[in-house]
Amino acid sequence: MKTTYLKMLAGALAVVTVVGCNNASERKDETQANQTMQPAEHAAPPASTESQPDTIRKSIPSETAGKIGEANLKINYHSPGVKGRVIWGGLVPYDQVWVTGAHRATTLETDKNLTIGGKKLGAGKYALFTIPGKENWTVIINKNWEQHLADDYAQQEDVVRVQVTPQTLQSPQERLKYDIKGGPGNTGTIDISWADLLVSVPVKS
Repeated sequence: MKTTYLKMLAGALAVVTVVGCNNASERKDETQANQTMQPAEHAAPPASTESQPDTIRKSIPSETAGKIGEANLKINYHSPGVKGRVIWGGLVPYDQVWVTGAHRATTLETDKNLTIGGKKLGAGKYALFTIPGKENWTVIINKNWEQHLADDYAQQEDVVRVQVTPQTLQSPQERLKYDIKGGPGNTGTIDISWADLLVSVPVKS
């Protein structure tokens, strides 16, 4: 009898142990599942999509190209930044020939004849200068395209001179920017924007 009783007790203990292990295993699995389903509390924030400030101190070599009618135009220039400076009447004096960029003369190339502000311009490569004024600007196309700033500028080498009235930009432009914009038919513009001003030069091909 004693032997039978001990066997029954051992069997009962084995059943309890198995049930306990199974319950512990189920609780462990449930905990792991919950942890998997819950989002991480300390996930890294998404990267900012805001544009980074312009910290480049030097003028940037730049190029823009486009078509006006059948003519292919290209402008090469160095793009300076405002950097908190007074531009018009300050860094860029009024009523003086300006390279309209930095370092070397800004160049304009066209593979077709153009009419700029009503003045004829043959296909070729030129320097582009301006004379900023308080009310109006003079835009100059000069045949001596290979020169440093306006050091070698000579008015007798001008091919085209036109006057334009600058417009105020809705948003300030940190770096000097040229755009070649085609319009309806064979018309378009060469746009120069910097700081708070836009100068738009009418072009036909």
